[in-house]
Amino acid sequence: MAVGREIRKKIKSIQNTQKITRAMEMVAASKMRRAQERMSAARPYAEKMRNVVGHLHHAHPEYRHPFVVERETKNVGLIIVTSDRGLCGGINTNALRAALQAMKGWRDEGLGVQLAAIGGKGLAFFRRMGADIRSEVTHLGDTPRVEDLIGTVKVMLDAYVDTAIDRLHIVFSRFVNTMTQQPVVEQLLPLPGTGEEVLKHHWDYIYEPDARDVLDDLLRRYIEVLVYHAVVENLASEQSARMVAMKSASDNAGKLIDEFTLKYNKARQAAITQEISEIVGGAAAV
Repeated sequence: MAVGREIRKKIKSIQNTQKITRAMEMVAASKMRRAQERMSAARPYAEKMRNVVGHLHHAHPEYRHPFVVERETKNVGLIIVTSDRGLCGGINTNALRAALQAMKGWRDEGLGVQLAAIGGKGLAFFRRMGADIRSEVTHLGDTPRVEDLIGTVKVMLDAYVDTAIDRLHIVFSRFVNTMTQQPVVEQLLPLPGTGEEVLKHHWDYIYEPDARDVLDDLLRRYIEVLVYHAVVENLASEQSARMVAMKSASDNAGKLIDEFTLKYNKARQAAITQEISEIVGGAAAV
């Protein structure tokens, strides 16, 4: 019964794969909860920093930092946040598609594009494309730190100060819920305002030691926080997408096992029926 042995081997192989996908699903669920906690912990600080920086647009300091000054755009910088590993659904594909669409729009306007890659998938993809990658960082693990991102972010900020780029954007997968991860393209520089047309109170900041030093440290720290927040959002999206993908893989494996089990039973029944027929035929011949 060669056919039956082949089917049993396939069933065994699928069962082994199902064990792996179920284990990966449980690991991803555990990591997703921790990633959501880090994401939630980072949001209040990022929001407060965003409010403070937004108010700077309505203040009138004696020093206008380059990060808040609009200028003619010739080159655009883009920070691309992806995962280091696969098996996480389509979040990397969707983020890369959003990045390519944005890059196409800029190039149609005659603008140059320079990239910074955070995550191995995006880095490998744009290396194959031959894109201009100014900086990169990979293997951040499941607990990324701001310190791990400072070098990559600093390269792009220095490029902005040196006018090598005139705008800076970031692409990442925003965590909406367990089933939904939304790729977004956000502008980092020049800094957008709060959107308030008129403030209720007219005020200004007093800077110590001086506006240049304070604003340079504050705004650089602000961009680093935004990039860090994008990374932890992307990590939460990655783990939730991996959990859903592994659950789907486990369910599909179960369906395949059921189909092959039914096929095996039918083949076994056919073989038994054939043997009985041969016995009956032999007896009749005698």
